[in-house]
Amino acid sequence: MSASNLLDLDVTSKSDPMVVVYAKKSDGKLEELGRTEVILNSLNPVWIEKVSIAYQFEMVQPLIFHVYDVDTKYHNVPVKTLNLRDQEFLGKGSCGLSEIVTKQTRSLTLNLMNKNWHGGMRKFGTLTVRAEETIASRSAVEIKFRCSHLENKDLFSKSDPFLRISRIVESGGSIPICKTEVVDNNLNPTWKPVCLSMQQFGSKDTPLVFECFDFNSNGDHVLIGKIQKSVADLEKLYKERSGVNFVFPTSRQGHEKVLKGQLFVDQLFEKEQFSFLDYISSGYELNFMVAVDFTGSNGDPRSPDSLHYIDPYGRLNSYQQAIREVGEVIQFYDDDKRFPAWGFGGRTTNGTVSHCFNLNGSASDFEVEGVEGIMGAYATALHNVSLAGPTLFGQVVNKAAEIASRSLSSSNNKYYVLLIITDGILTDLQETKDALVRASNLPLSVLIVGVGNADFKQMEILDADSGPRLESSTGRIATRDIVQFVAMREVHSGQISVVQGLLEELPGQFLSYMRSMDMKPLTFHAGQPSTS
Repeated sequence: MSASNLLDLDVTSKSDPMVVVYAKKSDGKLEELGRTEVILNSLNPVWIEKVSIAYQFEMVQPLIFHVYDVDTKYHNVPVKTLNLRDQEFLGKGSCGLSEIVTKQTRSLTLNLMNKNWHGGMRKFGTLTVRAEETIASRSAVEIKFRCSHLENKDLFSKSDPFLRISRIVESGGSIPICKTEVVDNNLNPTWKPVCLSMQQFGSKDTPLVFECFDFNSNGDHVLIGKIQKSVADLEKLYKERSGVNFVFPTSRQGHEKVLKGQLFVDQLFEKEQFSFLDYISSGYELNFMVAVDFTGSNGDPRSPDSLHYIDPYGRLNSYQQAIREVGEVIQFYDDDKRFPAWGFGGRTTNGTVSHCFNLNGSASDFEVEGVEGIMGAYATALHNVSLAGPTLFGQVVNKAAEIASRSLSSSNNKYYVLLIITDGILTDLQETKDALVRASNLPLSVLIVGVGNADFKQMEILDADSGPRLESSTGRIATRDIVQFVAMREVHSGQISVVQGLLEELPGQFLSYMRSMDMKPLTFHAGQPSTS
C-alpha cells in the first residue's frame, strides 16, 4: 500500500501513518486482517509490510482500510499491540478484493474520507492498494503415461486401469495429487496427458507413488501394482525410452513382488501454468447471462405460495436470491455490466409459448443494465408473461452457445457464464444434452440452480461430476464438463450459501478451457513477476 497527500496532524513535523486492513463480514462486523508498519514523518508513505488475504472467487470480499497517525510516544511499540483509540484517525477507504484483482495494473486508488472531521465529509488524500498473488512457481510438467502387460483383475473381461499419483510427505504418509481417466478393458493402456504443477509435486526429487488400479463402479478399486519414482526419475525414463516394473506388496513385511507389468513415459515436457487471476488481470472477462423458468409448476405469482411470489416487504424469492448472489460476484469481472437475460416456458404478450424470450420484453435487445436491471426485468416479466410450459433448456443453451461462438470469431477475450434457474423436470433431456455437448468446446459454463421441491435427478445427470461425461444422440462425448448444478434447498456448510458453493467450481472450469485451447494471459511475458 502507498498513500498521497495525507492530512498533516503533527505540529512540528508531518504525520506518522499506518494502515489497518479489515474484512467486512456479511453481518456488517469488521474483522482485522493486518497492519502495516509506521512510516515516520511522511504524507506520501510507501509501506513495505503486506497483508495476506485468502482470495475467494465465489464471494464478494469487501475490504476497509483505516489510516492512522501514530503518536510519537508509541513509535517503539509493536504495531500489533497498539490501541487504535490512542491514535489520530486520518481517513478510510473501501473496495471489494475483486475490484483490485481485475485491474490490469493490479492496483486501485481510493479516496480517503473522514466523516468525523469538522465540516462533514471531505477528501483526505488517496490510498493506493496493490494486490500480489503469492504463487511460488508457475512451473508444471505435462506427462503422458502408458503401461504394458498389466495383470488382469477381472474374471469375464480385461481390467479397466487408471493411475493415481501421490506425493510422499515428511511424516511418511502420502497425499493423492492427480489421477488419470479410466481406460476400459485394456491391459496395455495409454492415458491422456496429465499436468502436475510444482505446488503439487514439490521438487523434481520429491518421491511420488504411482498406483495402478482396476476401476470398479462401486468404488472398491483393486490395486494392480505400484511404483515409487520422482519427476527426475520420470525424465530419465522418458529420455532412455525405457519402462519400469510395477511391484505388489506381499504378506511378508518389507517384501514386494516384482510384476511383469511396466510403466512407460511417452511424453514429458515443462510448461508454464497460469492462474485464474493471471488471465483476469490481463484483460479476460466473465460475461454473465441468466435464464429464468416461467413454467406453470412455479405456481401463480400472485399467490404467496408461488416460487415467483414478489414479497411486498422486500424478502427475496429463490429466483431473486440466485440472480443476486451469482450476479453480485460475477459483475466485477465484466467491464460493461450489460447482461443477457431470458425467460423460458412462458406465454408472451403475442399469445405464443416461448422457450427463449427476452426478459425485458424487447423484441431485439436481450441485454439489461447490471444486476438491478435483471431484477427489474424479472419483476416486470411476471406481470406481462403467463406461466405455461413445458420445461425446455435446449433453446436457451443454444442461444448462449451462439453468443459464445460469435465471440470466438471476433477474438474478444470473454468467457460466458449462463445461470439457469428452474423448478422442474426437463422435457427435452436429450436435446439439452446435445446442446451442452456441442457447447463443451466453447468459452462457456452453465450453472443450474434448482428451486422448490421437485426431483432434480436429471440435473445431476447434466452435471457429470460423479458419472460419465455427457454423450450426444450421435455418440459425441463432451470435450469437458461445463455444467454445475445445485438445489437451493440443500444447506451448504460454512459461511457461504448454496449458490456461492456453485461458483467455487467456476475458476477451475475457466482454466480447463484456457488450458485445453492453449491460451495464455493477454499481457503475460516470460520472466514477469507473479503479481496479481
